[in-house]
Amino acid sequence: MGKEQVEVLNALDVAKTQWYHFTAIIVAGMGFFTDAYDLFCISLVTKLLGRIYYHVDGAANPGSLPPTVSAAVNGVAFIGTLSGQLFFGWLGDKMGRKKVYGMTLMLMVLASVASGLSFGRDAKTVMTTLCFFRFWLGFGIGGDYPLSATIMSEYSNKKTRGAFIAAVFAMQGFGILAGGVFAIIMSSIFKTQFDSPPYEVDPLGSTVPQADYLWRIILIVGALPAAMTYYSRLKMPETARYTALVAKNMEQAAADMSKVMQMEIRVEPKKEDEKKSFGLFSKEFMSRHGLHLLGTTSTWFFLDIAFYSQNLFQKDIFSAIGWIPQAKTMNAIEEVFKIARAQTLIALCSTVPGYWFTVAFIDIIGRFAIQLMGFFFMTVFMFALAIPYDHWTLKENRIGFVVIYSLTFFFANFGPNATTFVVPAEIFPARFRSTCHGISSASGKLGAIVGSFGFLYLAQNQDPSKTDAGYHAGIGVRNSLLVLGVVNILGFICTFM
Repeated sequence: MGKEQVEVLNALDVAKTQWYHFTAIIVAGMGFFTDAYDLFCISLVTKLLGRIYYHVDGAANPGSLPPTVSAAVNGVAFIGTLSGQLFFGWLGDKMGRKKVYGMTLMLMVLASVASGLSFGRDAKTVMTTLCFFRFWLGFGIGGDYPLSATIMSEYSNKKTRGAFIAAVFAMQGFGILAGGVFAIIMSSIFKTQFDSPPYEVDPLGSTVPQADYLWRIILIVGALPAAMTYYSRLKMPETARYTALVAKNMEQAAADMSKVMQMEIRVEPKKEDEKKSFGLFSKEFMSRHGLHLLGTTSTWFFLDIAFYSQNLFQKDIFSAIGWIPQAKTMNAIEEVFKIARAQTLIALCSTVPGYWFTVAFIDIIGRFAIQLMGFFFMTVFMFALAIPYDHWTLKENRIGFVVIYSLTFFFANFGPNATTFVVPAEIFPARFRSTCHGISSASGKLGAIVGSFGFLYLAQNQDPSKTDAGYHAGIGVRNSLLVLGVVNILGFICTFM
């Protein structure tokens, strides 16, 4: 590495925390805010979609999405995300972070709006178009993972790098929160405007025609935060580490950084003393970084199995412990309100604080310790829920159940959910950084797919007469929680790589 190269990067590493760091956190973080909003708001409206499009005359309970449709609506975004992570991760190392960054954002805005406008009158067309647009939404979201992490890691200084990358990721918590709050507000407005009797009183009348607008509005609003930061993303200069180390344009890197940091960075003439470079997945790469890559992919994979299955089952867990009344005792809009309220409470009390604990402590305790601690406590609390599961289902013990359930979320976020995002952005060399982050996060999404679908079926009641419509008997919630506990132990072990 030439001397002038070191000069630019040193200036970055020792820079004081400045205003532009915070701008970068907001601009990169808004992508994550949108990601979380878009990925999790679907669970707020799936029950509503079931009532609107799958109503069965004379049925005792409101219509619900058939298992295949439900799996498709939830899963297609994950499959899109996984493809986007691999594709844009690779592209970010080829074309530069900045160019690709605008693309992913535009894709998210367009797909958000399109999924809310899913056309057609009958169930099949609406669900097919919804799934089609959610795939592309996921594809854009996928690109945001490696690029946001890489940009933040390449913008920040050494001392606070962990906290800055974690702060970008923590915007996810606010995204989940915003989705819940917005759904509460919209469903309250709809409830006062278009009130209707509960399902058991009037099955058809309990879902007002206007309810069809409710889910569309909730999905479309996801486009706003992304659209608002599009301009700022276009204005951000390419990261100096990319310009210097990958594009090898020293003058440009120095000029960009001088402007951003408002200090002069000189560039000395280039001396040729470049080390021989090695390719991705070459022997050299494997011997230096192979184990790192195995570590970042495996821990993220195990974490997401636990994290996503937990998130998707929130509404089922709430119903099981009676936080959400039986579907037939409410009208359609009321149900959206109750589900959103429960999700928002969990986000407020455990998800959001967990993220910010990581931001506060990551540069003090270190990534490794936080990740081990998170996996350890997630395992403990999963077993604490599962082993005396029957005890928790009793009415008087419900609050205890929710507290422990919240704690598993808290330690997922003050733990591996944040660190698995931070580490790949720091551990790999600049020219593979975005690609390797893409591979690691895609492995996480694979875990999310396993978590969402595997557990949709696993968590069903063991008694076939008590399963959700269209499902086979599963192993029950209790045994599913035990399995998740074991998954967390595997994550704990893989952290040592």
